Amino acid sequence: MTRRLWISLTVLSFCPLFAARMSAQQTGAAEVSTVTFTGFEAPNAGTGANQGTSPVSINRSGVIAGWYVDAQNVQHGFVRATDGTITSFDPRGAARTFPQNINNTGAIVGFFLDAGNVSHGFARVASGTISRFNAPGAGSGAYQGTFIFAINARGTFVGTFVDAGGVSHGFMRTTNGVWTVFDAPGAGSGSGQGTIAFSINTAGTITGYYIDASSVYHGFVRSPDGTMTQFDLPGPIYNFPADIDSAGTIAGYYIDQAGVFHGFVRDPGGAITTIDAPGAGTGANQGSQGNSINTAGAIAGFYVDANNVHHGFVRSADGAISTFNAPGAGTAANQGTLVFRINAAGAMTGEYIDASNVAHGFLRTP
Repeated sequence: MTRRLWISLTVLSFCPLFAARMSAQQTGAAEVSTVTFTGFEAPNAGTGANQGTSPVSINRSGVIAGWYVDAQNVQHGFVRATDGTITSFDPRGAARTFPQNINNTGAIVGFFLDAGNVSHGFARVASGTISRFNAPGAGSGAYQGTFIFAINARGTFVGTFVDAGGVSHGFMRTTNGVWTVFDAPGAGSGSGQGTIAFSINTAGTITGYYIDASSVYHGFVRSPDGTMTQFDLPGPIYNFPADIDSAGTIAGYYIDQAGVFHGFVRDPGGAITTIDAPGAGTGANQGSQGNSINTAGAIAGFYVDANNVHHGFVRSADGAISTFNAPGAGTAANQGTLVFRINAAGAMTGEYIDASNVAHGFLRTP
């Protein structure tokens, strides 16, 4: 459904700057004002098919992190400052770099693959210093190792390590260097199974998913005291919580038994609401994918229509959904607009795939 390389253990089986203005298309909500799209390219991003710039996270100030694919099809990290300056980076020893999240201090976390395709976590502070991490128990074989997915405002980060047997385990690491490893009750212990911690809020509540012994995917939320609660959407066998806000509301998506994607929001009390963007297709690998939630309760993501074209959407806390397309986005299958993150001000970032299948970064501001 998506070009995004989350490498969230399922994957392990795995132009000059411009600004344009356009009005959002909207269904089920009041009229919205014109928004601004700013497109950007990372220096040295390739211009061939499946190359280009892929932003994946934005913080409260509007600083953006992501990666780009160069002309040799190699991934590198980048950070884009609020003035538009873009700095590329790679941790020492990286063959491919995949930033995943940026917090409000400008710290970026993610993972990189070395020459042997072993994964290692990294954290890059705003000044540019990069530290590398290997979780206790992480395997050292190809596509094993440490994967960091998120960091909160306090600098605590979470992710997953894959051990020598191919089993995934969740972890949390605090700023004083304390590692906490955890496995969801019911998580499988075979290769390709286990626990994937994907997001953490300021209070230290963690969400993610686990894969059981029957290869069914279940959502979970882990409270700061370590209590873990499992949850599922009715019917589906693939549940993917993607983000958690400061109140403990979770946004994500699930895949039903027909292979159709649906977004969801789960409130702190456990009530779950399904999100289907207007225009979303109803065939396999079509539908809606919720990727991010901000402090106002707005959820951002994208949907795939009946022609397999991607479009962005944002759902306000009252349930109104606006859909939009970035200027320059292609209109053929596997092209279009993919939104990955929304910040507290409602600014969104992601990529659009043009008619030549090249990825370009964008910033959408209210």
